[in-house]
Parts: sequence; C-alpha cells; structure tokens
Amino acid sequence: MLANLLEALYNKVIVNIVVNRSTTDVYIELCSKNGTVDSDKNSFDTVDLSKEMFAYISSHIKESPYYYISILDISKQQGAFPTCAKNRLSYFYEVSASEHKCYDESWTYYTSKTDLYTLEKVYAKSGVDFVFSPFTLLNNFFQDKINSNVAMYILIQEASISLAVFDTGKLLFAEHLDMELKDENEDVLLNHDIDESEDLEIDSGIDLEDIDVIDDLDDFGDIEDLDSIEDIDQFSQSQDVEEEFYESQESEVESEDDDVNEDYQRFTLIQNSVGTYYADDKYKGDFIENVYIADGMGATTDLKRYLEEEMFLNVYIRHIEVCMELSSLAKMELNI
Repeated sequence: MLANLLEALYNKVIVNIVVNRSTTDVYIELCSKNGTVDSDKNSFDTVDLSKEMFAYISSHIKESPYYYISILDISKQQGAFPTCAKNRLSYFYEVSASEHKCYDESWTYYTSKTDLYTLEKVYAKSGVDFVFSPFTLLNNFFQDKINSNVAMYILIQEASISLAVFDTGKLLFAEHLDMELKDENEDVLLNHDIDESEDLEIDSGIDLEDIDVIDDLDDFGDIEDLDSIEDIDQFSQSQDVEEEFYESQESEVESEDDDVNEDYQRFTLIQNSVGTYYADDKYKGDFIENVYIADGMGATTDLKRYLEEEMFLNVYIRHIEVCMELSSLAKMELNI
C-alpha cells in the first residue's frame, strides 16, 4: 500500500538505448500516470557505456527512484521461430546456448546467453531492466498491418536487418541479418562510367603500393608566404574555390555511392533470406507479395527499387524512430 502511494508521487523515468555501428542513441522519457511529461535525446560516439553517456543518464534518473533502462538487443546470434512448443524448439534452432521467450503464446524469440552476459557487464554501472528483441518491436510497430495476409516486415538499422514474415498475426519465418558479416565476394562495383569494352579481372584490384601518396600537407609550405604576391594570391583564392567545389562534388558522389552499395548489400541479404524461407522445409513458404519496411536510418530509394524490380514485391516504407518505439515497448511492459 505504501509502495503504491510512493510510486504515485513520483514520475517514472524511461531510459532507452539503441546501439548503432559506431554510435549510441539514448532517448529518455519522463512519464506520469497521465502520459509523457518530458523527453530528451542524445547521441554518443561510442558503443559502450562511456563516462559522458553515464553522466547523461544519471542526470535524468536522479529525478526519481522509479527509473527503468531498456536496450534493443544487438546480439548477432538472435532470431525467432514459429512455435512456443518446447519439444519443437530444437527443430528450428539449437537453443541450449540461448535465452528464449514465448511471445503471445504464438512464436518464440531468442538471443545468445553469452551476449546477454556481455551486455550486463558493459552496462553494470547503470544496470539494464529490459532487453527487447527487434522482432517484438516490428510486431508492435506494424500492429495495423500484422494481422493481414502474408507479408514480410523489415527493420532497417545502420548495422543490421531484422526480417520477419507474418500471416494474420502468426510468425512464419524470421532472421536477424548482420551488415558487418557480409562476404567480401558480394561487394558490387556500381560505376556506370566504366567502358564495357575493357577487360576486367574479377580478382584483381588496385595495388596501393603503386600510388604515390603525399603524407604531410606541410610539404606544400606555409600558405601565408603567398600573401605578399597579389597575382599568386588571386590565383590561390580562385584555385581554392575550384578545389573546394570539386572536393564537395566528390564527397557527395562518394556518399551516394556508399548509400547505393549498402542498399544493394541489404537487398542481397534480404533476397538470400527470402530464398531460405521458400526453400527450407521447416517453413510454410507461403508466397510473399507485400513488404513493409521500418526504415530507422534513412535507407535510399534504391533498396525499394531493387526489391520491386528484382523480386517483384510491393514495397511500402515507413520512417521509424527506433528509440521512441523502444520506449513504447518499455511503457507497455510497465503498464504506463
């Protein structure tokens, strides 16, 4: 009784952590019994609990004795399968080294015990109350679609893809795909300026030892020495502008190429996963026509084009704030 009274006097602090490829996003909500009172978000250049991140979290959780810390599972050894029957789990996956939990008495999600232990050590100072599976996040985010006919649902993050096939709310297939574990042989050269008449050796590449590289810009001398010569100064300024323009153009092209290459890599991973779904007898393999993508990092339209043109799928994309969706799962768990 007293505990319930005290809890009613304090707001609850919900800390949500999403680890990316080289950064970590932290989203914090201050909640009362009537809803969200305040929120704050910050990003840190680390994948661990740095001093700065811990100080940021501590500055918020000190406001209430009722605080909860949730994190989105980052284990590479995670997934889900379409049963909760204990005698059927090993048919889909060897779960002895995993923690697993039944969802809605329908399907099971799992993750590595070792990775959970590592996570516990990394966040020992702050503690972790909830570790949420990306598959439960997908299920919640697409609540308005998940109970429809067979469709594929994909969560796109910077370093991973979480893919699931549902039929009227029942999981048929799921796979967690790691962008960092790609096969180097799958790298694709997307350069339309190459003369197709040239002979290309697939296994050959550019030998960096054949390229002269200027290691130190100081070898050019002090640019202030040019200030006394007006003509050279004018030339220098015009050259700087021209070089800045071309550097800017090259930077934009490199960024676009990176996006295209990563989208093609995502497409390849998804295509292989769908192939497994159709070919493996463990799964029903019902035909997929529609794909719903929760885009958490601004994937380009090339991914949509690849899926539509190469796999003949109907693709629908929604932007997702992963941290906020994680907070929604935490509040559901806490009945807030």
